[in-house]
Amino acid sequence: MKSKWTAAAALAAATALLTACSGGGSGAPPTEKITLTYANWSEDQSPAMEQIAAEFEKANPNIDIKIQTLPWTEYWSTLQVGAAGGTAPDAFWMLADHFREYAKGGQLIDLSGTVKAAGIDMSVYPKAVSDSYTYEGKIFALPKDFDTNGIWYNKALFDAAKVAYPDDTWTWKNVQDAARKLTDKAKGVWGIAAPIDPQGGYYNTILQAGGQIVDSQGTASDFASPAGVAGLKFWTDLQAAGVSPTLKQLSDTEAVSMFENQKVAMYFSGAYWALRFHKNPDLQGKIDVAPLPQGVKRATVTSGIGNAGYAGSKHPEELKKFLAFLGGTRAAEIQAATGTVLPAYKGTQEPWLKAMPEFHLQVFIDAVDYSVPLPVAGNASEWQGLAAQYLTPAWNGEKPVEQAAKEYQDAVDKVLAEK
Repeated sequence: MKSKWTAAAALAAATALLTACSGGGSGAPPTEKITLTYANWSEDQSPAMEQIAAEFEKANPNIDIKIQTLPWTEYWSTLQVGAAGGTAPDAFWMLADHFREYAKGGQLIDLSGTVKAAGIDMSVYPKAVSDSYTYEGKIFALPKDFDTNGIWYNKALFDAAKVAYPDDTWTWKNVQDAARKLTDKAKGVWGIAAPIDPQGGYYNTILQAGGQIVDSQGTASDFASPAGVAGLKFWTDLQAAGVSPTLKQLSDTEAVSMFENQKVAMYFSGAYWALRFHKNPDLQGKIDVAPLPQGVKRATVTSGIGNAGYAGSKHPEELKKFLAFLGGTRAAEIQAATGTVLPAYKGTQEPWLKAMPEFHLQVFIDAVDYSVPLPVAGNASEWQGLAAQYLTPAWNGEKPVEQAAKEYQDAVDKVLAEK
């Protein structure tokens, strides 16, 4: 009953589906079968999305939901082309840093009336996440999940190096010292992965240094400030010390894969990897998670996926009904019970913790108390996309961090001024 896109066939499939369903819409008789497409980028989460779709179909037998899973590398380009050309899927995952470009372009269906009519209480979602999907007072997506960050670490590698596991007392120095002791070049093992990663990496350390990413007015960034430079230097120093794979190595094999291959002992990242690590037989009993280290303060960024809908859908009323279901308790309960992801809906997180008891997942929930919303000012996807261009020379030791940070700040501020 369900189907998945391949990357090559994504656009053609969307076009065919929408063409086949062109006779529906809110005026279609209740007995007429219609199809809604629902796109995501995670093979790990697809089984839970299928289960959620099946639950919705039971209550709505005239609606068939087709799950479409695209590789991350293809997802945004396909969505962009589809939204501009009228072939986008009906429902799809949205990220806060991409949200505004779609909302401003009129490509997302307005859910404000649906929220009111269905009596959806927006306070059941983390405010930082729900606020990320509001534009000009209108709601364009309902939070699916949320995430904070922690230190994923390999206990077996720590034990072999006789290094104590990370805990909530760790500072930046503890991380640096442990990374040095854990690095064993002869065995091809590094103490930590230090990619150019904003959400899992340098945003957190800039905040921990007492800085901010973008000011509260959304008009200026903070990368070249003393705190901004300190937060960036935490990572460039790790690269300079040789305790992380190089950027070239991390481009050949991404950091999460190196961690799974047990070539990296520590990996700073989010709750969304828990299911993947849990299902990896090679990691059974070997890994756990601890809080991020403290700088001058404790901090982490928080964000989450939103379920959004295409404004050009042929079936807007059915689409709104499905999106309301995706934002409800049953969809959250399925995500939690299957260990798929940390659901956004208040009061549904406990089954997620119990689904993978080998990990100290409470770390991610406790981190909400010191979390800061992911910055989404201006055209966030554009200015965040400039990071590799401006920061790579600093990571590779080819340019002083202060200079790279100033150049990146100037480029970001230019984009912010265009909003």
